[in-house]
Amino acid sequence: MRYQYLNRDISWLYFNHRVLEEAKDESLPIYERLNFLAIYSNNLEEFYRVRLSYYRRLIRDLSPDHPKNKAVKPAETILIINELVGKFQNEFTDVFQNTIIPELEKNSIRILEQKSKFTDAQARFIRNVFNANILPFLQPVILVKNRVKPFLRTGQIYIVVNMFLKPYASFKAVRKRRPIYGLVKLPTDHGISRFIQLPKDGQGNYCILFLEDIMMSHVQDIFPGYIIDSWYSIKMTRDADLDYEEHESEELIDIISNIATTRQLGRPNRFQYDFSMPARLLHYISKTFELDVEDLVQASKYHNFRDFFTFPNPKSPELESEPHHPLSHPVLHGTRSLIRFFENNEIMLHFPYQSYAYFIKFLTEAAYDDSVSEIKATQYRVADNSAVVKALILAAQNGKKVTVFVELKARFDEENNLRFAHEMKRAGIAIIYSMPRLKVHTKVALVSRITSQGEKKLTAFLATGNFNEKTAETYCDHGFFTGDPQLTHELEALFDIFERTISHYTFQHLLVPNNNMVQRFEELIRQEISNAQKNEKAYIILKMNALEDPYMINLLYEASTAGVSIDIIVRGACCLKPNQPYSKNIRLIRIVDHFLEHARVFYFYAGGKQHIYLSSADWMRRNLYRRIECAFPIYDEDIKKELLDILYIQLADNVKASYISEDMNNVRVPQKGKIVHSQKEIYKYLSKKYQQT
Repeated sequence: MRYQYLNRDISWLYFNHRVLEEAKDESLPIYERLNFLAIYSNNLEEFYRVRLSYYRRLIRDLSPDHPKNKAVKPAETILIINELVGKFQNEFTDVFQNTIIPELEKNSIRILEQKSKFTDAQARFIRNVFNANILPFLQPVILVKNRVKPFLRTGQIYIVVNMFLKPYASFKAVRKRRPIYGLVKLPTDHGISRFIQLPKDGQGNYCILFLEDIMMSHVQDIFPGYIIDSWYSIKMTRDADLDYEEHESEELIDIISNIATTRQLGRPNRFQYDFSMPARLLHYISKTFELDVEDLVQASKYHNFRDFFTFPNPKSPELESEPHHPLSHPVLHGTRSLIRFFENNEIMLHFPYQSYAYFIKFLTEAAYDDSVSEIKATQYRVADNSAVVKALILAAQNGKKVTVFVELKARFDEENNLRFAHEMKRAGIAIIYSMPRLKVHTKVALVSRITSQGEKKLTAFLATGNFNEKTAETYCDHGFFTGDPQLTHELEALFDIFERTISHYTFQHLLVPNNNMVQRFEELIRQEISNAQKNEKAYIILKMNALEDPYMINLLYEASTAGVSIDIIVRGACCLKPNQPYSKNIRLIRIVDHFLEHARVFYFYAGGKQHIYLSSADWMRRNLYRRIECAFPIYDEDIKKELLDILYIQLADNVKASYISEDMNNVRVPQKGKIVHSQKEIYKYLSKKYQQT
C-alpha cells in the first residue's frame, strides 16, 4: 500500500493558524488575545527566517531535475506557503481591526493614528516625544535606483515616503512630476518603544499611538524641503538558518561570536509591504533591493505584531489573565535534604502546574553540601538571568567539580549560551562544547555525593523541557527526580560520551538516538501490532511537539492497519495523514491554550505492563538520528498512573482541543457531555491529589 504524508511546513502553518484562533476567543481577556496575536506573528517571523531558507537553498543549490527537488517541489511549495500566509494575514487583520480594536475601545483604550484628531495636550506631548526621543535616532535617506540602496536589516520596520520637491508649489502640479522616494527606519533597536501612551483624551479614554504614526506626524521634519504625498511601511525577513554543523569548538565559537552580524546579512526570504502601496512604488522598491516576485508578501499597514507582547495596559491588572500560582509539593516542601531524599525516592513534577523552584533548590543544595563532589548538566536554552547557571557557578566556587555541556547550536540562543559558557568557564566550570554534526538536545543533570562510608551516591533530574525557570512558568513539561541506579549509572555513561572518555555504551534503560531509541520504539509498536493480531487490547498514546519521521509514521500506519488504537497529541507539525484506510485507527489531537504544550510522552499498553517513556525528543529525523537525546522510562506505578491520568484528561479536552484533519485543518472537538478544559483540569487534579487549595 502506498502511504501518503502531509507537508511538514504547511502542517505547521495550520498549527500557527490555531494560535490565531485563540485571538478570536471572546471568553479570553483582551490582553490575552493580543498576546496570541503576538505569538502568531513571532512564530511566523521565525518560520520565514528558518524554514523558507530550506526551500530557497534547494532552488539555489540543486538543479530542477535533482531527485530532491522533484520530490519536495520547492518553488511550488513556496507559492503555496505564501498564498496560505496571505490568506491567514487577511484573517489576522480582520481579527485585529474588527474585534480587538473595538474591544479595547469598549474598555476606554483607543489606538490612534497619524490622522486622528489630537487634543492640544496630546499634540504637545507627541511633539516633545518626537523631538527628544525619536528624531535624534533617525537616519533618513533618499533612494536613487542603482546608486543609493541602503541595506535593509532583518526584522526591522522601514517607512517608504512618496514625496516631491517643494519648489513646485501647486500640489496638483507636483503630482504630475516624477516622485522621489525617501526611506527611514523605525528606531526600535535604540530602545524606543513601538507604542507610545498619550495623555487621556477629552472623554477620559486612554490613548496609544504606534511609533510610525508619531514619526509620520512629523514627517516634514524628517524630510524637510519636500512635499509629502503618502507613506508605506515595509519589512525584510532574511535567511537565519546558518550551516555550522561541521565545525568544532574553537572554530564554532568564532562563528557564534559573529552570528548576529551574519544573520543580518542573510538572503531575503520575505519582503512585506503595505497592501495599499501603489504598483509603481512596489516595482521601484523591488528593483532597488533586487527582490524576486516570490519574496513579495502583501501585508497590512503595520508589521511586527510580535511587538504586542509589550503593548501597554494602562488598566493593568484588569483585562489580563489572572496570575498563575504554581503548586508546591507537600513531600518536597518539608524535606531538609532533597539530594538525600531523591537517593531513595522518585518524584515527578509537572510544570507549570507545580513549582520549578525545587530544581533550583536541588542544585543550590548540591553547591553547599560538603558531601557532594561533582555536578554534571546539559545547557540548551536557559533564562537570561539564569538561576540554574548561578547555582552551578556557586557550586564551582565552593570547590565542586562541575561539568556543563553547552550546546552552542541552539538556534537563536547561540550568543546567550556562549556568554554563559564564558561566565561559567571563568568560575572554574569545565565546559564541553558542541559536537560536529550532532546537537545535544537532552535535558539532564547528575549529582554525585560521597557518603561518610565512602560510598558514591548518584541523583538525577531528567526533563522534557529546558533548564529554564522562566519558560517553566508557561511551558507544560515534566521533570523527574530519581536515584534509581539503573538510570543514574546509564546517565553517567551518557556524560562520559559527552566528555569523550568512552565512544560507545550499551544502554538498557535510557533510550538514546543512534544507539537504541528507534529500535526500542519499533519493538514497542510491533508488540502492540502482535497483540492486536491476537485480538488482545492494543493501545498507544503519543504526545509530542512534532511528528515528521517517515519511518516512525510508517510503523504507526502499519499498527493502525493491524487494529491498534492510537491517540496522538501533537502540537505543531504533523506529517501523518489521518482518516485514510491505513490510518483509520489513529486520532490526531492538537491542544493550544494559555500554556504551551511542550512535553513528550510515549505510552504503550503492552499487554497491561504499560510502558511509559518521557523525552526531550520529538519523532523528527533530526531528533532520532542527528541529535543526542535521552528518553527515560518510568517504572514507579504511582507515577505511571499520574502521567496516564494527565494524558486521559488531555484526550478528553473539548474546550481547547482540535482534531487534525486529512487536509491539515483544525476541527474543533465538539462539546458533548462534561466540559473538559484540560489545563484547568490538570491543575485541579494535582491540587486535589496533593491536597492544596
